[in-house]
Amino acid sequence: MPVNFDPRTLNTYAFQALSHLRKTYENGKTKEDAEKGLKHQKNQAQELYTYISTWGLMRLKAEEKAISKEQEQKRQVVKQFFSKLEIIAGEAHHGKLTAKETNDAIEHLCSKVDANEYLGLTGLAIELANEFAFWANAIYPDITGHSE
Repeated sequence: MPVNFDPRTLNTYAFQALSHLRKTYENGKTKEDAEKGLKHQKNQAQELYTYISTWGLMRLKAEEKAISKEQEQKRQVVKQFFSKLEIIAGEAHHGKLTAKETNDAIEHLCSKVDANEYLGLTGLAIELANEFAFWANAIYPDITGHSE
């Protein structure tokens, strides 16, 4: 039976995730504080594609835990990314990619998913990351990236 997949799905999830992050972070912040956090958000959204292509999903999940508290907005982008990937990937990964314990999510990717499924999930993640990068420019046009 063919799977029906609306090509707007990846666009929609990336757009919604970044729009939500921007709105919730900006509220109540000074312009200077908001710009710093929004710059972290934009940079992280743009870097997801390269990171996954180079290092893979397991390392990105580990990176989520390693991001410093001073860069919490980067962590929030990674969390939103895995949340949306989990939804798109379906029932087999429900609750597994966003497990409260990062090590549980890494364990799922490492040993609970066979090689073919991991490659498919990585391909889906790369496509979603590409959409995050595109929408970062559209949602943060007033924020210049990569100068921290």
